[in-house]
Amino acid sequence: MREIIFYRTESGGCPIEEFLNALTFQQAQKVAWVLQLIEELDVVPVQYFKKLVNTDGVWEIRVPFGGNIFRLLGFLEVGNVIILTHGFQKKTQETPKKEIKLAENRKKEYLNRRHLQ
Repeated sequence: MREIIFYRTESGGCPIEEFLNALTFQQAQKVAWVLQLIEELDVVPVQYFKKLVNTDGVWEIRVPFGGNIFRLLGFLEVGNVIILTHGFQKKTQETPKKEIKLAENRKKEYLNRRHLQ
């Protein structure tokens, strides 16, 4: 079992909630279904969940829906905890570097804040 947690900014905003709120009901329902798979399955198919190479521990959740593919980026924390930093609709084959950088920066910021507590 894994636990998925949505990253919150220092000011309390939640980029994942904002992303989900921008989706249609059906799109959000499909994202929720994939997140449930990731939490419950011991072995998650790589078509839904994989570590991105050449990153600072960034993982990608892929949610195909119709002709679209939604991506949620995050990182693993102690145990089986996944912290999701943000989501976006992917339009190219390769994950945009700015999205990876954003996930890496949020990971650092999250871990620094956690360390200070």
